[in-house]
Amino acid sequence: MTGTVSAEIPVSADSRPRHVAIIMDGNNRWAKARRLKGVAGHKAGVDAVRAVVETCAREGVEVLTLFAFSSENWRRPKDEVSALMKLFLFALEREVRKLHRNDIRLRIIGDRSAFSTSLREHMEAAEELTRNNSRMTLVIAANYGGHWDITQATRKVAEQVRSGQLAPSDITDDLIQQHLSIGDLPMPDLMIRTAGEQRISNFMLWHLAYTELYFSPVYWPDFQQEEMLKALQAYAGRQRRFGQTDDQIAAKAVQQ
Repeated sequence: MTGTVSAEIPVSADSRPRHVAIIMDGNNRWAKARRLKGVAGHKAGVDAVRAVVETCAREGVEVLTLFAFSSENWRRPKDEVSALMKLFLFALEREVRKLHRNDIRLRIIGDRSAFSTSLREHMEAAEELTRNNSRMTLVIAANYGGHWDITQATRKVAEQVRSGQLAPSDITDDLIQQHLSIGDLPMPDLMIRTAGEQRISNFMLWHLAYTELYFSPVYWPDFQQEEMLKALQAYAGRQRRFGQTDDQIAAKAVQQ
């Protein structure tokens, strides 16, 4: 599943997405509706993560990327951020062995420099334990932002130009993609956002160029197996044109 992936826009796609990306939204509102503290919503959200991972693995999705903590989330109240960090550490300690038993590989993307030493060590250990698993890749975006991802990729390319390894004319879409956090994985086919919000909030800006978008009114803690299947069914009913006309798509369908 890893290797060089072209940034070229494809011309066709299967009815089942290879890569699903999700912005998990609504934990706080779920808790508020129940007169609970926000952290209760985040804890309930872990159950939804488990259900969605299991459903995607069972349905043959190759890559599932979850937006767990954005680079903008540090602006939240300090007690909530602290609780989120503890919950993240707890989830790593508790869930990673379940992922390993189910042959699921874990990758964590984002700027790790802001995290505690303990959390960084647990991230590395979890990735190492599951490194050779092949059933599905679960990507957790933590302290991640699309601007950051593109910036760090272009900075690496600029360093190669400065060192003389590359000429400016050597810079291509494919080259930049190779330096993105998940440049070796398939582009997302389907991006889901829960809780009724209809924006991408600095998530995978490069990768979502031709991704199908699905917005669910359901708060993340309630987005479990049934809702995930609804999203997959909605995707299966889409016609992905990739810049082509209806007639071109119809002609290819006849040829197949």
